[in-house]
Amino acid sequence: MYRVSTLLLTVFLLCPSAVEVLGQEAEKEKTQTAQQEENKEITDVKVIVSKANLMAYYQGDNGKSHAKMTITTYSDMKEKKVKSTRLREFNILRSDVADGGDQKYYVYFQKPADVRKMVFMVHKHVDTKKDDDRWLYLPSLDLVKRIAASDKRTSFVGSDFLYEDVSGRSLEEDRHEIAEITDKYFIIKNVPENPETVEFGYYNVWIDRKSYMPVKMEFFDGKDKLYRRIEATEIKTIGKFPTVVKSMVTDLNKESTTLMEFSEVEYDIKLEDIFTERYLRKPPREAIR
Repeated sequence: MYRVSTLLLTVFLLCPSAVEVLGQEAEKEKTQTAQQEENKEITDVKVIVSKANLMAYYQGDNGKSHAKMTITTYSDMKEKKVKSTRLREFNILRSDVADGGDQKYYVYFQKPADVRKMVFMVHKHVDTKKDDDRWLYLPSLDLVKRIAASDKRTSFVGSDFLYEDVSGRSLEEDRHEIAEITDKYFIIKNVPENPETVEFGYYNVWIDRKSYMPVKMEFFDGKDKLYRRIEATEIKTIGKFPTVVKSMVTDLNKESTTLMEFSEVEYDIKLEDIFTERYLRKPPREAIR
């Protein structure tokens, strides 16, 4: 035994490259094992929706973007439909209290004149026992208005987006199940835990199997009729983060649409604690610029 050990030691001393080769082989095997684990199909619905939630709402520790909203509606006039378009432009700032946990949002409106300097702020709580805090500052009245929890699924500044769409819906508010797995998507059916608090019966989400980015949501009423759709129409990688830069909401009952376009997107910026009532009337520089 001693002779064998001595012989091996002599070989390694004379051939240091052998040690290097063994090290490379071990590292290669370790990498292959890691890749196999990464490529293993995830079928736990809780893991899927959790990863999708992080992808959609928690990129970086904080973020800022400029948003342009185009609201298109149709009205009946003299037996024909007349198209009308309204625009909204605003800056959005976000700060995560914890990854996958509570968040804070600050939205400062720039255009048009009738909403300029209006501010919408959210303190999002993932604990379903605690309602999200939402404030709306109306500069024309110099009034700070608290938005009731019962109003979270009402129109956001006259668009097809809802107040709840801005900061997202807590995962704990719905029961999740895998409805289908296609070549590209996990299709998740989500049923509200408290159906009396929402207008939908359930909604389905298409989640990209590679990136876990949610790319489409379809809402159905209590009679199983599709009435609302949200789609990510363009996704870009900004820094290291896949980012939705265009999304479209369609209200199938009203035949209206709202296109949201994001630009000047930044992540992990230097951001002070501006998410207080003090800054509703006095917007910080980070929100105005």
